Amino acid sequence: MSQSKNKGIDFIQGALNDIKTQIENAIITGGYDAKNNLIRTQGPIQLIHNAISNALEANGINKKSILQEKDLVGLLKKKSQDIIVNMKDIAPNPEKIDFGYLHGEIDSLGHDFTEKALSINVRSQLSSLAKNFDTLYERTFAEALNLHLRCPKMVLGELYMIPLYEYSSLWAKSNTVKFELSLKNLEKYLLAFESINQRTSIHDELYKYEKICLLLVDFRKNPPQIYNSNEELIKEGLITKNSRVSIENLNFLNFIPGLISIYNKRF
Repeated sequence: MSQSKNKGIDFIQGALNDIKTQIENAIITGGYDAKNNLIRTQGPIQLIHNAISNALEANGINKKSILQEKDLVGLLKKKSQDIIVNMKDIAPNPEKIDFGYLHGEIDSLGHDFTEKALSINVRSQLSSLAKNFDTLYERTFAEALNLHLRCPKMVLGELYMIPLYEYSSLWAKSNTVKFELSLKNLEKYLLAFESINQRTSIHDELYKYEKICLLLVDFRKNPPQIYNSNEELIKEGLITKNSRVSIENLNFLNFIPGLISIYNKRF
């Protein structure tokens, strides 16, 4: 493992450590409502945003080219992107939109900037994971489709943090930190996200991402454990030895280096 990959995983690990501390302190001091209020502030997910920005720097990206919370215009809608890397140092070139329901509005960045940006979005689901899977999954590939329809060369990344065991809402009501199983069928998630992963060619399906990271975390452990290999998942009994699924192409170690590699080959 290279030094840059080590640095990247260290930033993510630090963010997860802080998320665990913040959520558990909220439960102990304020119970169920305090936990939910903390999550609604977006503070925990912002820690992941910052960690990815730092990991990009560790992989050789100039800090000045890393932007957070910028709107990009796809074919169907305008959508805020969590992290944008202006890899080619392209100056924004505002242009009038002449398609769809955005017709007549201004794209403040312009087509060239958008297509040559490296965009990374971050999602997390700290509770009710199984119940919301279909909606979240559809939203995930719809966003890639929207941007690739307008800019098929664009390099897109998605990091989706999933706790294997979520904080128990029932116990949180009595200010107690306990966990309950989030994923009863991990193979379903691995298969689902692998099917929209690794778009290495501009001729590949537009609904795919160039790279997806399924950040599987066990917050029961201190520090929280990140699963980056099949061996780790098998050891925990989360998948079987003869399972047809794999975390290898979805882990964090390969995420940012993989995105940068695809970008450099494409542009």
